[in-house]
Amino acid sequence: MDIPLAIETSRLKLRWLELRDADFIYQLVHDPHWLRFIGDKQVASLEGAQGYIEDGPRAMYRQFGLGLNRVALKNSDTPIGICGLLQRDSLPLPDLGFAFLPEYRGRGYAQEAADAVLQHACLILKQTRDLAIVNPDNHASIHLLDKLDFRLDGQIRIAPGLKPVDLYVIDAEPR
Repeated sequence: MDIPLAIETSRLKLRWLELRDADFIYQLVHDPHWLRFIGDKQVASLEGAQGYIEDGPRAMYRQFGLGLNRVALKNSDTPIGICGLLQRDSLPLPDLGFAFLPEYRGRGYAQEAADAVLQHACLILKQTRDLAIVNPDNHASIHLLDKLDFRLDGQIRIAPGLKPVDLYVIDAEPR
């Protein structure tokens, strides 16, 4: 595993997920917005949330040095969401992913976290392009991608049998 990510913005702290974040992840993956737009990850318990963290984000950190990060309020360390890059087998480049608890949506936190992740991708990971995939009905996420200067590149199916998703792309540059 590479050096764990640790980023601070004016209001947020981002770091790699740890097993001790299971309570927060359990809450996040059961949010109706998550279930509608991301899907049911079959996390039925806190142990299941730990398994999700270990087999998902932490496995990705070990393999690629990137993954979804815990986003917390800087002043209180209260976890409010996740944001990071994922390397999927079905995509040629990492894609930006994010999800926030309902009470923290609409306050600019997702944009602030995504800007920090994209800056890290450009300056530290030396990426020249990033992707994002989104359910065409997820208007809030599409609005955020527009604010981040992603552009719609078309639709793709990330796995057989799944509905097509919109594919967005952005050329990496210092933010």
